[in-house]
Amino acid sequence: MRDLAVAYADDLAAFIEASPSSYHAAAEVARRLEAAGFVRLLEHEDWSAQAARIASAPGAVVIRDGAVIAWRTPETVDPVAPFRIIGAHTDSPGFKLKPNPSNARHGWLQAGVEVYGGPLLNSWLDRELELAGRIVTRGGAEHLVRTGPLLRIPQLAIHLDRDANQALTLDRQRHVQPVWGTGSEGDLLERFARSVGVLRDDVVGFDLLTADTAHPARFGAEGELFAAGRLDNLVSVHAGVRALLEEHSGLDHISVLAAFDHEELGSESRSGASGPFLDDVLTRIVLLRGGGSEERARALAGSWCLSADTGHAVHPNYAEKHDPDNQPRAGGGPLLKLNANQRYASDAHGTALWARVCEAAGVKYQEFVSNNGVPCGSTIGPLTATRLGIRTVDVGAPLLSMHSARELCHVDDAAALCSALAAFAAGA
Repeated sequence: MRDLAVAYADDLAAFIEASPSSYHAAAEVARRLEAAGFVRLLEHEDWSAQAARIASAPGAVVIRDGAVIAWRTPETVDPVAPFRIIGAHTDSPGFKLKPNPSNARHGWLQAGVEVYGGPLLNSWLDRELELAGRIVTRGGAEHLVRTGPLLRIPQLAIHLDRDANQALTLDRQRHVQPVWGTGSEGDLLERFARSVGVLRDDVVGFDLLTADTAHPARFGAEGELFAAGRLDNLVSVHAGVRALLEEHSGLDHISVLAAFDHEELGSESRSGASGPFLDDVLTRIVLLRGGGSEERARALAGSWCLSADTGHAVHPNYAEKHDPDNQPRAGGGPLLKLNANQRYASDAHGTALWARVCEAAGVKYQEFVSNNGVPCGSTIGPLTATRLGIRTVDVGAPLLSMHSARELCHVDDAAALCSALAAFAAGA
């Protein structure tokens, strides 16, 4: 079993390295699915004109900015066939490049950035970072770009801040601007333009974010620990892709992967879970199968969504921050995430579904609930349930150091999450 988990971790590492930004993650999902025969669709095209092409393929995939939705083509053409949706998100906390980003101070070239989401700021200090994302030229052409190791946010030496080990305070404007060279002038956007063969003056728009360039690593007493950037939430996106790629016969439902962007910002965008992307795609799938609004409503009424996002393993140095009676352990299996205030969407029916799914997959699971004095975050789960009325369950792999530049999980938990998602997609 550990050998399988190790092989799985190696593939997860490759997926993470190919996905330094949400835009790269969406592209990597599509690349893997297209390599398996899935057809790529564009939103502005007439899908009904491609119905035969879609029906003859294993499935289809469509990208909207940094989000991606894919589905498997079932054998049945029933327009009221329900959906089994694996939900996740492609973005991670970090820093985003500001307009007019290139500046020079005191002999250093610096990049102007703003905080994206809720990163642990201190974890980004003294790391070799890259910028990755997309640039858009004057004519509207989009190019994915990444720099490789280029930037670093240098920490102040302890000789100049004797209290740093007692109370490190980082000003979000002054203290987190990275250096990327020396001199009195330099142009970051020129580098991006040159890398894709366009003129600097043609680059008029960009969405570029930082990513840690350290390679994912497996370590620990038995090689059971796995550390990487962006595990929240690429560990779930990767598991969803792997689950969708498993072949299942005789399905009476449609298996879907929906990986949204901007979850770390609240999901309120055209490519976020609060936007119309999933609703648009599900509606068009029903139409492709000869249904209308009545069939769509019936299909959604019988559907399920597993919102797969990461959760917290009990931290050995801060055990008091966790609920005393529910303390998920690394290697103990994926999480069922519960919250009385609907920050997670799981309920009694969802708990029963997750129990069946994990039993069918042959994996253990653990309950996660927050300490009453430590409010929890939320996920795409409640948003999807609210937006579409689909029964939704919040699950995920347990981590340490969530929102750090480099997070930590157990290889068995990552592999077990994939097994559970595959069982769900197969109809367990």
